[in-house]
Amino acid sequence: MDGAMGLRALLCVYLASLLVLQGMPTQGSPTGRPKVNKKRQTLDTAVDGVTIRSLKVNCKVTSRFAHYVITSQVVNNADEAKEISFDVEIPKTAFISDFAITADGSAFIGDIKDKVTAWKQYRKAAISGENAGLVRASGRTMEQFTIHLTIGPRSKATFRLTYEEVLKRRLMQYDIVIKVKPKQLVHHFEIDVDIFEPQGISKLDAHASFLSNDLASQLVKKSFSGKQGRVLFHPTVSQQQSCPTCSTSLLNGDFKVTYDVNRDQLCDLLVANNHFAHFFAPQNLTNMNKNVVFVIDISTSMEGQKVKQTKEALLKILGDMRPGDYFDLVLFGSEVQSWKGSLVQASPANLRAAQDFVKHFFLAGATNLNGGLLRGIEILNQAQKNLPKLSNHASVLIMLTDGEPTEGVTDRSQILKNVRNAIRGKFPLYNLGFGDNVDFNFLDVMSMENNGRAQRIYEDHDAAQQLQGFYDQVANPLLVDVELLYPQDTISDLTQHRHKQYYEGSEIMVAGRIADHKLSSFKADVLAHGEGQEFKMTCLVDEEKMKNLLRERGHMLENHIERLWAYLTIQELLAKRTKLEGKEKADAAAKALQMSLAYQFVTPLTSMTIRGVADEDGLEPVVDKPPEEMVGHRKTFKLPASQPSPTGPSADIQQLPNQVTGVDTDPHFLIHVPQKEDTLCFNINEEPGVILSLVQDPDTGFSVNGQLIGNRAGSPGQHQGTYFGRLGIVNPTTGFQLEVTPHNITLNPDSGGPVFSWKDQASLRQHEVVVTINRKRNLVVAVEDGGTFEVVLHRVWKGSAVHQDFLGFYVLDSHRMSARTHGLLGQFFHPIDYTVSDPHPGSDPTKTDATMLVKSHQLTVTRGLQKDYSKNPRHGAEVTCWFVHNNGAGLIDGVYTDYIVPDIF
Repeated sequence: MDGAMGLRALLCVYLASLLVLQGMPTQGSPTGRPKVNKKRQTLDTAVDGVTIRSLKVNCKVTSRFAHYVITSQVVNNADEAKEISFDVEIPKTAFISDFAITADGSAFIGDIKDKVTAWKQYRKAAISGENAGLVRASGRTMEQFTIHLTIGPRSKATFRLTYEEVLKRRLMQYDIVIKVKPKQLVHHFEIDVDIFEPQGISKLDAHASFLSNDLASQLVKKSFSGKQGRVLFHPTVSQQQSCPTCSTSLLNGDFKVTYDVNRDQLCDLLVANNHFAHFFAPQNLTNMNKNVVFVIDISTSMEGQKVKQTKEALLKILGDMRPGDYFDLVLFGSEVQSWKGSLVQASPANLRAAQDFVKHFFLAGATNLNGGLLRGIEILNQAQKNLPKLSNHASVLIMLTDGEPTEGVTDRSQILKNVRNAIRGKFPLYNLGFGDNVDFNFLDVMSMENNGRAQRIYEDHDAAQQLQGFYDQVANPLLVDVELLYPQDTISDLTQHRHKQYYEGSEIMVAGRIADHKLSSFKADVLAHGEGQEFKMTCLVDEEKMKNLLRERGHMLENHIERLWAYLTIQELLAKRTKLEGKEKADAAAKALQMSLAYQFVTPLTSMTIRGVADEDGLEPVVDKPPEEMVGHRKTFKLPASQPSPTGPSADIQQLPNQVTGVDTDPHFLIHVPQKEDTLCFNINEEPGVILSLVQDPDTGFSVNGQLIGNRAGSPGQHQGTYFGRLGIVNPTTGFQLEVTPHNITLNPDSGGPVFSWKDQASLRQHEVVVTINRKRNLVVAVEDGGTFEVVLHRVWKGSAVHQDFLGFYVLDSHRMSARTHGLLGQFFHPIDYTVSDPHPGSDPTKTDATMLVKSHQLTVTRGLQKDYSKNPRHGAEVTCWFVHNNGAGLIDGVYTDYIVPDIF
């Protein structure tokens, strides 16, 4: 990098989620960076000449709003440049708000801007919010932030990352999780958690998964009194050693702080700087009896551990039901069946019978999700209508599935409508998505539309415990139809204040803005229904108490209450955006973006660029918020001086068939005919700008269209060749659009989707479509139950006959495409019969002409050579084919102009 930088930067992006602190120097490669000396000295804290001098986590919590600052200083003690890394894992629910690097006397600061501007400016990639920068999902609850730098000899670098989150109360406590993994001994390691809760702290504890109870009691200091609580973990170097003579660290795991607050007073209402936060979690209420229906997927995809763990969890849940509860079970595969067809009381005899039913049900068929849900809803509706004593119970519907709807009604929008119309807001729906093959966004939207939430159940050894853990959160409803009301003339920008149910161990949180000079008339009324009684209360602001709190916590209290409101508002707007359409969706996104920028949060609508640090292309890295459903692979940014680009094939390029059907160069269409062990070819001669239909499957709507570009800077008077310069790939069943040019790869361009550069290396998934980008080479699009396609990038090089970059398109697998698939290429996905006879010298004596009988046409064809670039985009491989003249006339159905379409999508 130039002198203004004073360092070389290597930015490694790992696209995937937990809270980790890492500071391990990375090994240099054999392509230019210094070799790593693997020899270590006992008790020497340096690894390969690099020392983590300090690693500190400071967490300040004020009224459930947690503000974290992670600071790490790394020193290169060697006489040569070294590569260092900074890795932290932060909660998925958190928003990054600041990042800075100080190295060689220069500071490099994060700058948050709207995502479209950031990605257009820096030509980096994010699909539906997926990071192509420094953050990846990593596990169940966290996201990993990673940056690698190469710093000069005898120099140091300091990293500082800030992120914020609102702590949610679950099962009687708030959790602060910090995953610790420095990978080496640290001179000064510290975790300092400072908690301020105006209600007073009722309990405080801390656990470290990597410490025994005896060692934790010595090293972890914790105390609380009144409103203040503190946890301090500050081990010396020797206390970090995994054994007395080891140079390795035992710090590897979760550091977890848990606490709760006093509930002596029903009102917990805070006001500061014209913002308020209302926390509602009343104690000493009687548990309500509940009506619960479990709707369980028994399709064949649930076989093995999934059904075993589901049964295990159901047996435990049934065993925990109270005598006053009523329940039923609905199973859906291709058919829908229920255990009783109506609610029955959770008597010992009924519970034993239900457990026996669970033990012995078996899997069958596909996934009639719509039918199963509607049957479960009908059972609850009938009970409320026909059994008056059950109408005052808290009704809950819980659905578990591991796949997508494949039987009965399968259209997602219709299923959403059916469920909405059946429930009509009467009770919440909780959707549990088991494994990676579910459409989690679909389940999430359905739950949100029906006053519930969705939760992913991970395929792992503890899946049964995950199911049980979810049920425990909703097992004990205390109130239903909860409304928190505020004078309309005093407040604005209120967060969600109506909740279908309030559960034991949880908390309802509402925040908003108070109009100027309206504090004296501000109050909060709470209305709800409890077990056999109405619940009513009114909360007023204790202005004297607020003044004292402000004196105790000062500006931090004002700042945190306002940022708590902003955080909740943005989270709710982002959630609403997924279920809205048209102008409402655009308005919600616009407001969420405006607030994300105003409060400097990295959200799915914003990105952070790091000014002054650059990759090998001179572009700054980008920090993004990865979405739930996206996955991706490691991606590396570097300077030319750090490591030359590899010239060999990418290790990520998948094995391609020996011969493929495709179109490339001028454009030459290659049709591989396996039953003939032969290839046909033809050209399409059209003007630049024309868009041609390549693949069109009318059964699914999947299509690939290509737009022609001209060969600029050709010789005057010479025929201007045309090439594909733009491809549009659409899978409308999932809303997937991909636009590919020689410069960028864009997802969902019609809705302003983000843009990938061909200099990226990534693998991404949206629903059942997987896109793999192989840097500067090709991309592969794989559609589940569809086809697999490759787009090849052709770059102009010195001496090239073509004067601008273009694309090739190849079909790697099409056997799952429907029999009605058509298009210039698609029509050849099915067997084609032809005969070739009478080979003879043609007008060009070096080539052979022959007569071809195909589709009742007699054609003159010429034996020639074309090139298949699917494996070698630079040089290609020669393919012998029979060339059909006149734009494929007689070979293709109709005439070539029939395949001209008006739009790339």
